[in-house]
Amino acid sequence: MGFDSNPRKLGSRAAPARKPEQSIMRLPKEALPLSAERSPTQILKKLIRFARKSRYERAFAVRRYLGECGSRIPHLGNDRTTYVIGLFGSGRNYITGLMLKHLGKRAKYLRETVRYHPGPTSMIYTGHATIRHASRGQELPAVTSRVLQAVSLGFADLIFINRHPLDSLLTNWIFWRIYIRYNIQVEGISRVYKNRDDLCSDLEQNFLEFRAFAEGDPGFFSALPIDAGWGANGSPRFLSFAEFVEEAELFCQSATLTLRLEDFMFDPLKEFSKIAGLMSVDPNLNGLSIAPPRTRPYGYLAVKEKAPRFRDFISDLDTETKRRIEKIGYEL
Repeated sequence: MGFDSNPRKLGSRAAPARKPEQSIMRLPKEALPLSAERSPTQILKKLIRFARKSRYERAFAVRRYLGECGSRIPHLGNDRTTYVIGLFGSGRNYITGLMLKHLGKRAKYLRETVRYHPGPTSMIYTGHATIRHASRGQELPAVTSRVLQAVSLGFADLIFINRHPLDSLLTNWIFWRIYIRYNIQVEGISRVYKNRDDLCSDLEQNFLEFRAFAEGDPGFFSALPIDAGWGANGSPRFLSFAEFVEEAELFCQSATLTLRLEDFMFDPLKEFSKIAGLMSVDPNLNGLSIAPPRTRPYGYLAVKEKAPRFRDFISDLDTETKRRIEKIGYEL
């Protein structure tokens, strides 16, 4: 995504953050601090997983860590530049993985960044971005505006990956609090909590912290320098929940194709075929079925039922935010 991937080292904060209850929050063994050394066994397992990936997935991973070597921008046939954009916590990485596995030769042009070209190309760019509000961890509105210009001129397509905003909110709160405290990137609530009860208990106990995050309080990120750490782009904070929902509505209005992560959970082949159809690509399935996302749909409902303060948070959302959630196809 073009972000600085050189994270802070553990212990560099001015004051140590309070650790959550060890019986509730757990860190997966494979999710080591990004600055930590891995054992030979862990390295071997990582190499085996890497070797089992498709050649396009391996090339994508190499470029992700080593960067581009400078190459000519291709334009084959009637291809248009494709942008796959999702707000943070939307499941965009899942879609990127499907494209690498099933788009065939076109997948070799997929890059995890967002770049503008003044004409059609065969490139596929994927990343987090915003249209109106600057946010840590997402490309700035100035970048997105050029993408939207290319789409409006007809030489690019924008695929927006949407997800229920409350599911994204819970995912993002957990991701950022762990990253800030432990310098670890962990994807997925199930990798942190043994069950929903533990999540609900932790949420109730740390609700003031959760609310600060949901309100976009810069103090939540006070331990991270503005221009350092993963996702740094000069913005001191993450989107508030109201801004997040507004951004989702703006993307739904601007995208060539909007896809809901939840729909991939029920019929991933049907949804992926929409991507392939837009790009005029025959899916490369090799007799394999398309795997659905590992996350459960509408997980916020179970949390809403068991966490009274989270339930009140939803009830107290402002009228405009509730309207926008319904406008983009979701319910509360």
